[in-house]
Amino acid sequence: MKTKLFSFVLMFTALVSFAQQDAQFTQYMYNTININPAYAGSRGALSVFALHRTQWVGLDGAPVTNAVSVNTPFNNSRLGLGVSIINDKIGPTHENTISADLSYTVPTSEKVKLSFGVKATANLFDLDVTRLNPVDDDPSLHDYNNKFSPNIGAGVYLHSDKAYVGLSIPNFIETNRYDDNEVAIFKEKINYYLIAGYILDLNSSIKFKPALLTKMVKGAPLQVDVSGNFMFNDKFVLGVAYRWSAAVTAMAGFQISDAMYIGYGYDLETTNLDNYNSGSHEIFLRYELFKKNDKITTQRFF
Repeated sequence: MKTKLFSFVLMFTALVSFAQQDAQFTQYMYNTININPAYAGSRGALSVFALHRTQWVGLDGAPVTNAVSVNTPFNNSRLGLGVSIINDKIGPTHENTISADLSYTVPTSEKVKLSFGVKATANLFDLDVTRLNPVDDDPSLHDYNNKFSPNIGAGVYLHSDKAYVGLSIPNFIETNRYDDNEVAIFKEKINYYLIAGYILDLNSSIKFKPALLTKMVKGAPLQVDVSGNFMFNDKFVLGVAYRWSAAVTAMAGFQISDAMYIGYGYDLETTNLDNYNSGSHEIFLRYELFKKNDKITTQRFF
């Protein structure tokens, strides 16, 4: 009974939240294309990425996210191209987001590159009224089946084989998902992202990478994610992460082959929400096609 009651509150909050945020990813360091279009093509390979995230397991109406993306450098030019699809379900809401990314890279030194990116997005928002069980039927709620809204975004990404830092705004346009008497009570706000990471060679077989993601959105607390991953023999990855005042995470990954990498993350809540769920699971698979003469560098760590 307690779980069902909390689930109802969660779904209601998802609807009336004024500061709706983008889909959340724990292993953002492998999924950068979704938050920064300047990342497109930066790995020097055709990179295919697929992720599934189940958040707050055991809580009815909790978020479930699926993401698929492809990005690649364009021939031998400085251009990079990317396409991504995100499917996000929260309570009675269902969103499909399709994005196209274009980047342009400028070498700033022999080892460092600066990339600029733009993102064009199409969003389809759907509200399942049957899950709300309203006392009085509101006809206006039926107007939110696959509601379309466009958006644009941009980002910059400074990177080398050892380090990176990026700034991005995936969506510049604030979109009202649901209006009540011309007052927006369910609104997609502008999200600001800062990411950074650095690879340390501890010895010939162990690398350590600390990473940071900071997300800011008006009307919501500042989100800060810090993580540390160890890579052993360029094959096994083990790490931990902390989302400030929200969750701790254990992560693991394995380089199956030169082309394929699989990763898993488990989040444990550090808030009172921990009383109502058994954690969050996130698994992803990355597959890459390198040119025959390309070298695989430490950049595959991000």
